[in-house]
Amino acid sequence: MGQRTEELDEIETVTLSHYNQNAETFWNGTKDHDVVQNYEAFLAPFPKDKKLDILDLGCGPGRDVKYFQSLGHRPVGLDGSEVFCNMARRYTGCEILHQKFLSLELSKHAFDGIFANASLFHVPSRELPRVLDDLHAALRPGGILFLSNPRGNDEGWSGQRYGHYMQFDSSKMFMEEAGFKVIDYYYRPIGKPNHEQPWLAIVAIKPLESI
Repeated sequence: MGQRTEELDEIETVTLSHYNQNAETFWNGTKDHDVVQNYEAFLAPFPKDKKLDILDLGCGPGRDVKYFQSLGHRPVGLDGSEVFCNMARRYTGCEILHQKFLSLELSKHAFDGIFANASLFHVPSRELPRVLDDLHAALRPGGILFLSNPRGNDEGWSGQRYGHYMQFDSSKMFMEEAGFKVIDYYYRPIGKPNHEQPWLAIVAIKPLESI
């Protein structure tokens, strides 16, 4: 168990260190990304006039927190990078939780929706069921989990970042085992042939009968 814990600590520490050291570069490279399709897919299942409690999981410097705030929702950001958390607090003025994905401490039934854009693929496959269980518990019944990840059939290091890459069928299996029901999915960027769409987006619901 000790060896496994050390390996997981290394995965988390090295990956987060990469983001801490490259925070400004990351912000400049992503702040203008067009993710409107993802916003719309995430929000589509909700009543149009409902103000939502949203968790932005892996919020980075706060781009998406700021967007949800601009719509009148009540977003909370979460990131394992302390530098990102500080940037997001300055940028949005919203509550930003400094928590690592492998040791989440989220209140039960705290959120209507969880937006995990380009973040959950950093969770090693053997830890993903537990992390998804944490997110399921943090959602209210009827809540929505959105995730967008690079797709593939691989797991391991890419430079200083660890990634777990899945196709739709594998992703769906993990989601269903955690109690979610997939209600929509698509590939990005929109309008490209499938082999030029490296991103897989999934919208899933926590059924109303869930506790």
